[in-house]
Amino acid sequence: MKVIKDYQKAKKALARSNQYDPGSRIEASVREIIEAVKKGGDAALLTYTERFEGARLRSLEVTPGEMAAARRSVHPQLMKALKFAAARVERFHKTCMQRYGHGFLKDGLGQQVLPLERVGLYIPGGTASYPSTVLMTSIPARVAGVKEIIMATPCDRDGKVSVGTLAAAGIAGVDRIFKIGGAQAVAAMAFGTDSVPRVDKVCGPGNVYVMTAKKLVFGLVDIDALQGPSEILVIADGSADAAFCAADLLAQAEHDPTASSIFITTSAGLAVKVQAELKRQLACLKRNNIAGRALQANGLIITVKTLEQAIDLANLYSPEHLSLMVRNASSYIDRIRNAGCICAGHYSPVVLGDYVAGPSHALPTGGSARFSSPLTVQDFLKINSIIALDDLAIGTLGPAAALMADNEGLTGHANAVRVRLDKKRK
Repeated sequence: MKVIKDYQKAKKALARSNQYDPGSRIEASVREIIEAVKKGGDAALLTYTERFEGARLRSLEVTPGEMAAARRSVHPQLMKALKFAAARVERFHKTCMQRYGHGFLKDGLGQQVLPLERVGLYIPGGTASYPSTVLMTSIPARVAGVKEIIMATPCDRDGKVSVGTLAAAGIAGVDRIFKIGGAQAVAAMAFGTDSVPRVDKVCGPGNVYVMTAKKLVFGLVDIDALQGPSEILVIADGSADAAFCAADLLAQAEHDPTASSIFITTSAGLAVKVQAELKRQLACLKRNNIAGRALQANGLIITVKTLEQAIDLANLYSPEHLSLMVRNASSYIDRIRNAGCICAGHYSPVVLGDYVAGPSHALPTGGSARFSSPLTVQDFLKINSIIALDDLAIGTLGPAAALMADNEGLTGHANAVRVRLDKKRK
């Protein structure tokens, strides 16, 4: 990992570039896939599944029999853990729903809050399966009241989907599951095919092809965000445990070679200890090659003079995960402006948020925590404004509206008010 001991140099190192620019070659390829699915429907999906997954499928949809077999195959302890996590995630989002889920009508004006009709969830596959992502995306949708939740996820060469992923989908109440991955899955959910229903919103993480597809179909459907590689930024003072810090940095680094793990500390001694711990713990990881490449490419160890400087750097970087490994960690939360998830204290590791704490682990990345939020029930709700005024209100509001319409040269607008005012005067 690169070591920086100068605050100004650290600011330059943490300045963001546009990591979501896929380049013309990838975007052209994704456009081609989207157009093929739009025109060819299921036939195109079957062709792409054979090309990219090596699987020849007769049907794109996971059957009830496959769901039942998955439930039987999952180890009872894992099933227990998934149900435990699901209950906590559901409880958290029900609390959120109490804040977001109510409309109102007062003095003829208000809002109607409604769940989306149908959403599509993309769950990555390939090098690893992610039952946790199933829970973290589908449960907020179900709590919000979405009427139909469909899921797309890649299958293996034998046409099978991870049993853990299927078990989690069953626990979370996913309605239909399709064995499709990549940009073609996003296109299928955006346009609809004979097998795959068209959705109102596509949510979930994925590789650059998936993210590019989400960007290109936005407007036809809604999307949650353009999630990039995993990120963690740890702020630590002399009270932090070097083993804890290193473990949390590595936990995110093992996701992908493009993941970012950044350590900022006021203690030069701790920085040295964390370097040693990273080397020791890395050797023990199953995915040490991936984590090692991530640390080499995107890892930083930064020493600063004060916690204020550390917090300034964190707000500049706007990380997906921010871990506060400092004394009285909760007292610093109000100073954090930009972070997807703040993990305050030595015993609040990001990993708990990844799996069982409650808030969704679908978080803003790439610096987008400056202006966006984690996935919540709010993402699956829409609001209709209500104007239900009477003849008294038209007398109060109408003259001003007519004058403003005249000023803009929209005489038809003005007339729509004045015909009502004239009738009221008669």
